[in-house]
Amino acid sequence: MMRLPATPLFLQALGLVIATLVAAQIATVVVILSLPAPPPEVYSVADVVAAVQGDMATPAREGRPLMTTFSASPPAGETFGRRRITFRNAVAQALSVSPTMVVIAQHGTRLIAFTAPPPRRPHGPSPENAGPEQPLLFGAFHLGVRQADGRWLIVKPKTAFGIDPWQQRVLLVLLLAALAVAPLAWWFARRLAAPIGALAAGAERLGRDPSAPPLDIQGSAEVTAAVGAFNEMQERLRRYVEYRTTMIGAIAHDLRTPLTRLRFRIEAVPDDLRGKLAADIDEMDAMVAATLSFVRNAAQPRARQMLEVASLVETVMDEAAETGADAAVERADRVVVDGDSLALKRLITNLVDNALKFGSLARGRVFSDGAMAIVEIDDNGPGIAEDQIETAFEPFHRLETSRSRDTGGIGLGLAVVRAIARGHGGEVLLSNRIGGGLRARLSLPLALKAAQPSQ
Repeated sequence: MMRLPATPLFLQALGLVIATLVAAQIATVVVILSLPAPPPEVYSVADVVAAVQGDMATPAREGRPLMTTFSASPPAGETFGRRRITFRNAVAQALSVSPTMVVIAQHGTRLIAFTAPPPRRPHGPSPENAGPEQPLLFGAFHLGVRQADGRWLIVKPKTAFGIDPWQQRVLLVLLLAALAVAPLAWWFARRLAAPIGALAAGAERLGRDPSAPPLDIQGSAEVTAAVGAFNEMQERLRRYVEYRTTMIGAIAHDLRTPLTRLRFRIEAVPDDLRGKLAADIDEMDAMVAATLSFVRNAAQPRARQMLEVASLVETVMDEAAETGADAAVERADRVVVDGDSLALKRLITNLVDNALKFGSLARGRVFSDGAMAIVEIDDNGPGIAEDQIETAFEPFHRLETSRSRDTGGIGLGLAVVRAIARGHGGEVLLSNRIGGGLRARLSLPLALKAAQPSQ
């Protein structure tokens, strides 16, 4: 099936931003058009006069209640104009005072006092007894009336605490617009992030299983290019490891021919040297056999499966105890990993054998720490010098220097242990215990299903 060219991530992100902005604007316009307009704050001469005379009732028209205070000076910023003068004169006439004793100040508003037309009927001309025109005042203002004692009584809209109804409607508009756009933004974000998450999961899977199949991820052009480079890198690593393993196996196999010739030729060597030469040849033959065994196991990748590590450790400990060894499991929590059962059993067997070889007992513990399964094998042996801990994992490096295979082995045990652990995305570390003995700590990633918290 032919695939369409992948869209660059830049264009997808740009499309997400534009689509989100357009959707937000559309939602805002729709909500604003569906809501009523906020009514203006309108005050009549009667409202102001009632406040001056001590009637603090809320005005009949919608607006904030009026409040009064006393001041030694009139309101600053007196404004003039025919309509404001009309409103001032109407207030002065209603209070029976001189217009010079009334001051009106308006700030921060373009609304001015004006004379309202007389009310009209729904149909037909205005009635003759409609009454005189009523002057009105819009918006915030300060109106001062001079008192007999020289002070000024200031009338102004009461300061609002919190938000006004029209502001609540604006906030509601913003909230509804955000709710309307959120699903679209979530869908776009998931679409952009999904291929990147799949690529990260593929890298994690490669760390757990080097023989994992190549990734097949569709996404932006950048993600597609990264997936292609990742698959090519994985294939190169696989070929490199396979080539190196094959080469080592071929060398080890070819060494057996000259070793066989040496066995026949030492027959002519004096008796006092023949035994030493035979021991060296036997040691070399054992090293070749161990190398070939390791290569065969590494060259035959097996299917991974869900394994309960505690059962595996208990099986190895029980088998060791059946031979008379002091081996036991002290803690066995249920932890599950995804791995090769034969390889992991060989790993744990090597650790237990080392504990019994260099000490008189082996104690195991299995538990989880975060997203890792932990296996600890302790012994009561002499431990390892700190500068020798890391070199102990090198192939054919023997901690026991007697050169006897009965006590020191070939030197591949810990190298095999680390190779198997790292092949499963884990690690093996050695540390000296306080009070004596050595601790081998194996960490393996928990199986993906087991590592996820239950919903």
